[in-house]
Amino acid sequence: FTGQWADLPFEEVCRLAGEWGYDGLEIACWGDHFEVDKALADDSYVPRRLELLEKHGLKVWTISSHLVGQAVCDTPIDERHKGILPARIWGDGEPEGVRRRAAEEIKDTARAAALLGVNTVVGFTGSSIWHTVAMFPPVPASMIEAGYADFADRWNPILDVFDEVGVRFAHEVHPSEIAYDYHTTVRTLEAIGHRPAFGLNWDPSHMVWQQIDPVNFILDFADRIYHV
Repeated sequence: FTGQWADLPFEEVCRLAGEWGYDGLEIACWGDHFEVDKALADDSYVPRRLELLEKHGLKVWTISSHLVGQAVCDTPIDERHKGILPARIWGDGEPEGVRRRAAEEIKDTARAAALLGVNTVVGFTGSSIWHTVAMFPPVPASMIEAGYADFADRWNPILDVFDEVGVRFAHEVHPSEIAYDYHTTVRTLEAIGHRPAFGLNWDPSHMVWQQIDPVNFILDFADRIYHV
């Protein structure tokens, strides 16, 4: 996954990964690694990316849009998001405008993934209710239900585009997301009617820190794990 190295030019990351013996990459949609707007605007962009990968003996297995995806549902939207979003998504920083631009970018990410020849986009969803997880002041059940309804309202139109282009979204279960542990993953899948366009990215690192058994997570969500 190139996201941790997005301060390096993509060509340098490809060179290093090839030297280290990797056979392919999960390419981050930030830094200069994969720029969604350029992929859709410039017919030569995707072929040039594929040529660069081939030069270093690499393939692309998926692309990842964690940073923009985070802004689709998050409450509050603040300076933290300004620090991770492209300026064209942040705009004037008005929260609902940021969320809507982020949602459109995730739709475009599905379209760009299809052009690249990958069938999965990994990422975050954000959450309007993560800030309530401390559970004090007491959180009424209606507030939690509204959070999952908000997620469904914002992500179903995005997933419609994923269906149109034959790409799936793999949500990384992680703190600060709508699905951050076992039970919230169940609730998240229920909120969107278990539609096939939405699945999971299995990354056990933070599951261990959260005392979630990553093996049983595989057993129970096997049909939903779209990327590892």
